[in-house]
Amino acid sequence: MMSAGDADEAGATTPATAATAAEQDPAGADDPVADEIAAGYAFAGQALDLGAVLRDGRCFPGAQVRIPLPMLNRHGLVAGATGTGKTKTLQLIAEQLSAHGVPVFLADVKGDLSGVARPGQANDRVRARAGEVGQQWTATGFPTEFLALGGLGHGIPVRATITSFGPLLLAKVLQLNRTQEQSLGLIFHYADTKGLELVDLKDLRAVVAFLTSAEGRAELKDIGGLSTATAGVILRSLTAFEAQGMADFFGEPEFDTADFLRTAPDGRGIVSVLELPAVQDKPLLFSTFLMWLLADLFHDLPEIGDADRPRLVFFFDEAHLLFDDASKAFLDSITQTVRLIRSKGVGVFFVTQTPKDVPSEVLGQLGNRVQHALRAFTPEDQKALRATVQTFPKSSYDLEELLTGLGTGEAVVTVLGEQGAPTPVAATRLRAPESLMGPVDAAELDAAVRGSALHGRYAQAVDRESAYEKLQRAPAEPRAPEARREEPSLVEQVVSSGMFKSLARSVGTQLGREITRSLFGTARRRR
Repeated sequence: MMSAGDADEAGATTPATAATAAEQDPAGADDPVADEIAAGYAFAGQALDLGAVLRDGRCFPGAQVRIPLPMLNRHGLVAGATGTGKTKTLQLIAEQLSAHGVPVFLADVKGDLSGVARPGQANDRVRARAGEVGQQWTATGFPTEFLALGGLGHGIPVRATITSFGPLLLAKVLQLNRTQEQSLGLIFHYADTKGLELVDLKDLRAVVAFLTSAEGRAELKDIGGLSTATAGVILRSLTAFEAQGMADFFGEPEFDTADFLRTAPDGRGIVSVLELPAVQDKPLLFSTFLMWLLADLFHDLPEIGDADRPRLVFFFDEAHLLFDDASKAFLDSITQTVRLIRSKGVGVFFVTQTPKDVPSEVLGQLGNRVQHALRAFTPEDQKALRATVQTFPKSSYDLEELLTGLGTGEAVVTVLGEQGAPTPVAATRLRAPESLMGPVDAAELDAAVRGSALHGRYAQAVDRESAYEKLQRAPAEPRAPEARREEPSLVEQVVSSGMFKSLARSVGTQLGREITRSLFGTARRRR
């Protein structure tokens, strides 16, 4: 884990301050509309500071735009075109959550959020922004853990077993149709009840191969069976998936998502940064993996109801990838997870380009909105712009014009106030993050990972006995002499084994029990 460190060591200069600017323009001064907007963000309790009200190109540092800390579990959306400042907005919110003792999970798609661990560097642009928005800027680093999917990258490896990932999420990754998804669910059901642990991809292939054999087909006869054609599609999809280097993401030790909930010794929330640049060319994989992390949290955490702060805030980048071509069952599961996880103290922020990327069933549950600039170069862009405007409450702004004219680091904001009602729409010039706005170097990342308390638990992959080994271990019965032939394949060994048939029928009661699964078909963790 990387802690804040010394500002001088990071090369930071004397922090800029902006109290004078705020004093010169208190609460909007001569602009009654800015005053009215600011009144809607004047919360009594703890809140995160986003920036200052912006009207007609003028910034009012005394008119602050904020989010109440207890409302961060009401979820949110950070949207905007590429290059408009979404990443810096994530960094800004993450810093303040950490400072309030709230752990944060960040999906780092572009690889430039690792700087949250190091103090930022003051320069003319930072000083100017701080002065404009009334921010007292201080270079600060935050306690950070670096993670990487399957260990592809510089972070602690994050793995999941096939069993816990479940059939719905795996079907999404493999891009199976509805019929194939249902068949995959049947395969998982069989493996669960027979105690055949699906830890990695070879385990799943072994079970599918057995269930399409002459002897294996009888095992599923009473519950619908598995067609050879569907099994073939699943096996080919698994083979192609593995050929793309995906095998490392599934296995043990499986990452315990409870490790996202830790705080540092000084009481600040730990920022878990999942590095994703190494899998940028596999966007469907990482978006689905993020959903697994969220689903795992959902069925492990107890209900806490309303609280004075979230237990965790989870930022879900490239969110549109999760919803593209999603089956109804998959979409229903996402919707229900987002709706119910709020009461477990987890806030979820989806990060994407336009609100239309998120289905209306999910969008309706996102109470906090930070909308950066949108482009309107094409008819499709213009349609998306109009759709975005319709999702905001009525305001004094011409939102179509405003959203195409915002600068980098500016956004249209509306959040839920302390009583749960939406705040006024506020064009906002956002504050500057206080940590480093850019990546730290690879050597520093590697050193932080080696020094992490999680390194000893997750760094080394483990391959224990599971379904593949159990099926392979089944001895073949003696055969009459025949012409010399090649060594029998795994499927042939299983088919010829009378012992295995007995084993498969009894192992459910002797070795295992059916796994309880959640909304996504993910397995409930047994700790």
